[in-house]
Amino acid sequence: MMNLYTRIISLITFTLTIFLFNTEAQQLPVYSQYMMNGFLINPAVAGHEGYTAINLTAREQHLGLKEAPGTYALSYQTRLLKNSYISRSASIRRRKRVMSRSGRVGYGVYAFTDMSGAFNRTGLQGTYTYHIPLDRSQISLGLSVTGYQFRIDDSKIRLLEVDDPVLLNTEKSAFIPDANFGVYYSDRNLYAGISAMQLFQTPLKLGADKDGPGFRMIRHYFITAGYRFEVSRDILMEPSFLFKTTEKFIAQADVNVKMYFQENYWAGISWRTGGSYSLVEETMKGKGSSAIIMGGLKVDKYYFGYAFDYTFNAIGARTWGSHEIMAAVKFGDNARRYRWLNRY
Repeated sequence: MMNLYTRIISLITFTLTIFLFNTEAQQLPVYSQYMMNGFLINPAVAGHEGYTAINLTAREQHLGLKEAPGTYALSYQTRLLKNSYISRSASIRRRKRVMSRSGRVGYGVYAFTDMSGAFNRTGLQGTYTYHIPLDRSQISLGLSVTGYQFRIDDSKIRLLEVDDPVLLNTEKSAFIPDANFGVYYSDRNLYAGISAMQLFQTPLKLGADKDGPGFRMIRHYFITAGYRFEVSRDILMEPSFLFKTTEKFIAQADVNVKMYFQENYWAGISWRTGGSYSLVEETMKGKGSSAIIMGGLKVDKYYFGYAFDYTFNAIGARTWGSHEIMAAVKFGDNARRYRWLNRY
């Protein structure tokens, strides 16, 4: 019986290892259009523009493979703006009172589900942010409280003895509480941020046996930066990068270039290295690296984007690539004092 129990737990352990690290050796979902919604990778972004924004992202990886990974995310973020009146006039006699809005507090909610084979991970994040205005720039601080629910669908686990009581008595779900923290700087052209995710590195146990195998959620670090400048009156260019690494120094990097036309259309390309202990080796050999193309448009207050990833490995050659769709809506208008902030 103990040998069978060991085999079952070993199988679950192996499969969960594949699930936890299926996205370039990282435990968190991978997004290709994160620059369109930085809140997904940095809690300090919530409300930094002064808008109320709702974003929906759907991502299907390695399309064509059975039980391929899929990620779906919905986020809401806003800024608590206070109404006040200020006097603005060149003449002291005829001072005109106009409304101005100010506020330093923002908040956001982010929910996602991440599926791969027999495993499903559903998470919810609540975020509080505080924005510090400078002369013509801003520094934002964000703290998130998160909760993840892991579930095992044993109907998708193939064993010789499917009805074995050891498997039936194995716990099929676990709740993981954690927290994230981020810092974000932005001005009219430049933005940069750093965030730490899964701060508590909460342990994840498999099965009811307290002495059985388990995992610990690994702390992740995200460093991102970008700069937007005018190429011509109607065209803007935005080079950017994202560097990700875990507590175990498994690193990955994205290098991106995007072009905006009249701020209503955009297109871009990205190169993503494969998750590895050696970025140089990964980049030079191309193992696991991905090429990404993306594009989108703005219609009034609505935004739509699409990204296609092609991975240069054995799996990539046998699938139709990875596809990601983004849709967003922004309500309200950022106050005049926030006009220098980055926009889509």
